[in-house]
Amino acid sequence: MDRRLIFRLSLFGLAMAFATVFVVPTRAEPVLWLPIFLFCAYAIAKNAPQNPFMHGLLLGVMNSLWITAVHMLLFGTYLAHHQSEAAMMDSMPMSPRLMMMIVGPCIGVASGIVIGLFALVAAWILRRSRAGSS
Repeated sequence: MDRRLIFRLSLFGLAMAFATVFVVPTRAEPVLWLPIFLFCAYAIAKNAPQNPFMHGLLLGVMNSLWITAVHMLLFGTYLAHHQSEAAMMDSMPMSPRLMMMIVGPCIGVASGIVIGLFALVAAWILRRSRAGSS
């Protein structure tokens, strides 16, 4: 397992954590995450082809840790910039912070599965292109 690769790629998650607090609206997030996921999948496939899915899964979890931590630290600012999420959290039966702490890692696992699958496909494509050029 290449922990340094996972950490370096997770810095995209740290940057997005701050961006989603201050700048990026919720609707724009998927548009920004897709190229990040694709780039990370390629980087994983190129640098850790022996276990791309697990690297992608762990990257998703690491991203969620960054995002959850930043959103918790800047909770008031996050809610001020995300009125619809604030309204939704108010209707929940549990504390908004607790909900964030529960949902964040779940989203991390789900996004990690997506990154892992992208990385598997990228590794397969890279292997085929190397085999074809030999």
